[in-house]
Amino acid sequence: EGEEEWQGLEENVAHVPFTGERYSEAEMIRRSQTFYELLNKRRSVRFLSDEPVPREVIDNVIRTAGTSPSGAHTEPWTFVVVQDPYLKHKIREIVEEEEEINYKKRMGDRWVNDLKRLRTNWIKEYLDTAPYLILIFKQVYGRLPNGKKKTHYYNEISVSIACGILLAALQNAGLYTVTSTPLNCGPQLRVLLQRPANEKLLLLLPVGYPKEDATVPALSRKPLEDIMVVM
Repeated sequence: EGEEEWQGLEENVAHVPFTGERYSEAEMIRRSQTFYELLNKRRSVRFLSDEPVPREVIDNVIRTAGTSPSGAHTEPWTFVVVQDPYLKHKIREIVEEEEEINYKKRMGDRWVNDLKRLRTNWIKEYLDTAPYLILIFKQVYGRLPNGKKKTHYYNEISVSIACGILLAALQNAGLYTVTSTPLNCGPQLRVLLQRPANEKLLLLLPVGYPKEDATVPALSRKPLEDIMVVM
């Protein structure tokens, strides 16, 4: 229904001249190496401090995530920032209740054993201690002015790209997180946070500074020759 109707931007979107930075080859190499070195320091940190983080930083990293490309420029994302201690604890209760079931019944022995070496389980203390929780919802459809559904093309891919940009922005700001996709928690968290039915939880990020005694697994990343194929 309504598929023949225009669902995107105005039919005649004005185009303007594009202006972008162009660097010398040497500067391009330097900048790409510097950015790689910054992002290569990114680690999943599960031991987060309750030390306050400036709200303006959170605003800026989410603005940055909002620059992501999206299918037909539908921008199908909602970033819910939770700083209220009561709400953070309610989120923790929901997540831990479901995650305990996941670990004990749903995930299977192989998955659980793979996670053991990372020393992770269903206890999520960081959901209380992190000064901010950012819950990223994908909007599986939107609404036209007449109330009809608006197609959000490639909504999961679009929001996933935005999440990647968000992770890079957090690293650039000196903040840390662990990517969390709590199984079977989305509907309860959507209701708790009073999000509409067209929004589905994609990712949960606790955000803050690491604790002074924080540890991370001694992991290595695949070398370039194992992840890139040049034809």
